[in-house]
Amino acid sequence: MLLKKTKTYRTSSSEETRRLGEEFSKQLSAARRENEKNAAIVVLSGELGAGKTTFVQGFLRGMGVRRRAPSPTFVIVRRYRAPQSGARTTAGSKGAKIPRIFHMDAYRLKDTSHLAALEFEKMLKDPYNIVLIEWGERIKDAIPRGATRIKFEYDKKEGVRKIKIL
Repeated sequence: MLLKKTKTYRTSSSEETRRLGEEFSKQLSAARRENEKNAAIVVLSGELGAGKTTFVQGFLRGMGVRRRAPSPTFVIVRRYRAPQSGARTTAGSKGAKIPRIFHMDAYRLKDTSHLAALEFEKMLKDPYNIVLIEWGERIKDAIPRGATRIKFEYDKKEGVRKIKIL
């Protein structure tokens, strides 16, 4: 399935949401170019329980990460390294650098002043990084232009989520 920007997807189970995240990771990885100058940034917004962390779990699975991926609400940032076999590397096959994935939950951050302690600027400047930010609207002033935004909403039909890639 080729995912399109500015399209709304509907999922009716956690596994469907994970599969959508997995497909998104593969497409994001394939779209990254060798001459990228900054990290790929994905901002996930939506109500509590709308599927943000579940989507990230699928994203990580698509990148080849096999370890458990809980919500980073209390630690704020979790770091993962995609295994070489799981994801396309940015620098091609010779001397390839393996992507690092940062899963951040900005829910507990009061403002952008707390980002310095997390080395957020450093994260954003490394072209091998992928930064997934839940509750990114809480730090919207620190999010660079060009970030991919994904909005999660409850559908009118019970158990269904609307996921819009912007």
